[in-house]
Amino acid sequence: MFWLRQLGADVVGYSLPEKNHPSLHGILGLPADHEADVCAAENLRGALQKARPDVVFHLAAQAIVRRSYDQPVETFASNVTGTVSLLDGVRHTPSVRAVIVVTSDKCYENNEWPWGYRENDALGGHDPYSASKAAAEIAVCAMRRSYFAPYRAGGHAARIASVRAGNVIGGGDWAQDRLVPDIIRGLANGKVDIRNPSAVRPWQHVLEPLAFYLGLAQRLYTAPEGCDTAFNLGPNEADICPVIDLAQALAQHIGGIELALPQQTEQPHEAHLLMLDCSFAKRLLGWRSRWSLRDAVAQTAAWYKAHQDGADMTAVTAAQIAEFENAAPYGKF
Repeated sequence: MFWLRQLGADVVGYSLPEKNHPSLHGILGLPADHEADVCAAENLRGALQKARPDVVFHLAAQAIVRRSYDQPVETFASNVTGTVSLLDGVRHTPSVRAVIVVTSDKCYENNEWPWGYRENDALGGHDPYSASKAAAEIAVCAMRRSYFAPYRAGGHAARIASVRAGNVIGGGDWAQDRLVPDIIRGLANGKVDIRNPSAVRPWQHVLEPLAFYLGLAQRLYTAPEGCDTAFNLGPNEADICPVIDLAQALAQHIGGIELALPQQTEQPHEAHLLMLDCSFAKRLLGWRSRWSLRDAVAQTAAWYKAHQDGADMTAVTAAQIAEFENAAPYGKF
């Protein structure tokens, strides 16, 4: 929302009330236009019809793997029913021309392969979160084919794409059971426990996928042929690394934190190895990553340090976005 407003867009938000305090939304003073559940289909449809948007970005989700073990019903409801509710609302809102649905790299049936998954690989999931994201992808495809042009003659004109982004880091995240927020909270006692230190993930700064969503939305709006489909989005191969490597790099930037390896042997299952093949986005849309993992870690640490020092976080966030925009060309969208 912050970046869109900077670009001059009229933005209307729809989400549940913020659960994490502090929150990036609160720190940046962003408005709460509609505080409601995305699964409340009639309410969501009414909000869409009132706002009459041109473009819809759907990021509402229960996004924590470990929480999905404790709250499977909430997870499937938010991630699957919520997605269907959103697309059903869109098909009753004539103004919409482009929809970006954000799912996850964890939507694939993970066989622990030492190569990246492609968009046409099998969907699946061991845990409720991963399975719900796979189901969301199936739902997006079904809704697209059933109600929207060009797949249905005379269907709604909106074009729909889904994006399966790799693990993101960046300032402003205070969610539970996420690596970077756990490390930041560890400043309070100087120690943080690292779960699954050897697990390998495709790390990228959060501005990478956000920039991709913006570019893809523009393409869907102006020249959508071939773009209303699923896309992987992840870092360069050199930036795929184990959890412990990222944790050590961030701890080194921040200072004063001891990283402790897990003592507990019984933990909920999480994938050990996960990689993405992003050649489709590169080939079709000319997308290229702009910040290396080293840059991403440095920018993340700088944001939290500025927040700790009481800086003007609106100015800090705007400056990081500007630096990212100037780092390299956007690519040929």
